[in-house]
Amino acid sequence: MRLDRERARKIIFESDTPEGRRFDVWLIGLIIASVLAIFADSLPAVHASLGPWLYGVEWLFALIFTVEYGFRLWSVEHPFRYAMSFFGIVDLLAFLPTYASPFLPGSQYLIAIRILRVLRVFRILKLTRFIGEANALIDALRASRRKIAVFLVTVMTLIVVAGSLMYLIEGPENGYTSIPASMYWAVVTVTTVGYGDISPHTPLGRILASALMITGYAIIAVPTGIFSVEYSDAVRRREAMHQCPNCSATGHVAHAAFCWRCGAQLYSGR
Repeated sequence: MRLDRERARKIIFESDTPEGRRFDVWLIGLIIASVLAIFADSLPAVHASLGPWLYGVEWLFALIFTVEYGFRLWSVEHPFRYAMSFFGIVDLLAFLPTYASPFLPGSQYLIAIRILRVLRVFRILKLTRFIGEANALIDALRASRRKIAVFLVTVMTLIVVAGSLMYLIEGPENGYTSIPASMYWAVVTVTTVGYGDISPHTPLGRILASALMITGYAIIAVPTGIFSVEYSDAVRRREAMHQCPNCSATGHVAHAAFCWRCGAQLYSGR
C-alpha cells in the first residue's frame, strides 16, 4: 500500500516521469474543456438548446475532479497542509460550486476559477527555470513599494483637489453632482481613459480638464520609471551573486554549480 501511495504521489504531483507528464496533460485538457463548457452555457442561445446536456457534462467533470482531489489528499504526505495551500484551495473550488449550485443558483459559474489550475502547465513545460526572473520582478516590487506608495498618495491628493475644484466650477447642473462624482471624473481624466459620461461645459472647467489631461501623461511615466530602475538594480544584484570567480562571467542560473563559459566551480562549498 505504501508503494502504491508513493507511486500515486509521483504521478499526481510530479511531471518528471512519463506517467506524471501524461496525467498532467490529461488533467489540463479536462480543465480547459470544463471551462469552455461553462463559458458556452453562459450564452443564452447555447443554454436554450444544449442547457440540460451541458448541465450533465458539468456534473461529470465535477465527479472526475472530486475523485482526483480525493486521490491527492490520499497520496500526499501532509493532506491538511496541501488542502490549505493555494493549489489545494483552487482544486477544491474546481468542483465545490457545482455541488452548491442546487442550493445557490448561479454559483456553478464560479467554477471558471478552475482555469487557475492550468498554472500547472509551468511545471509540465519546465518553465521553472524562469523563477529567477520572477524573483527579480518581486524584488523590484518590494524595493519600489515605498516610492510607489508616496506616488499614489500624491496622485490621490491631486485627484481630491481637482475633483473639489471641478465641483465648485461646474456644479450639479453640469453633471458634477458631488465631490465624489467629481473625483471619479478626475480619476478618469488623469488615467487618460476618458469615458465621457461626465465632461466640463464652462471655459474654466475645460482649462482645468486640459491641465489634468497633460498632467496625466506625465504621471503615467513615473511608476514605470521607478520600477524600471529597481528592476535593473535587482537584475544586477542577482547577476553579481552568480558571477564566476575565475572568468567573471554572469548569467548563470540560480543553482548552477559550474560556469557556463570556463567550467570553473562557482561555489567552493559545493
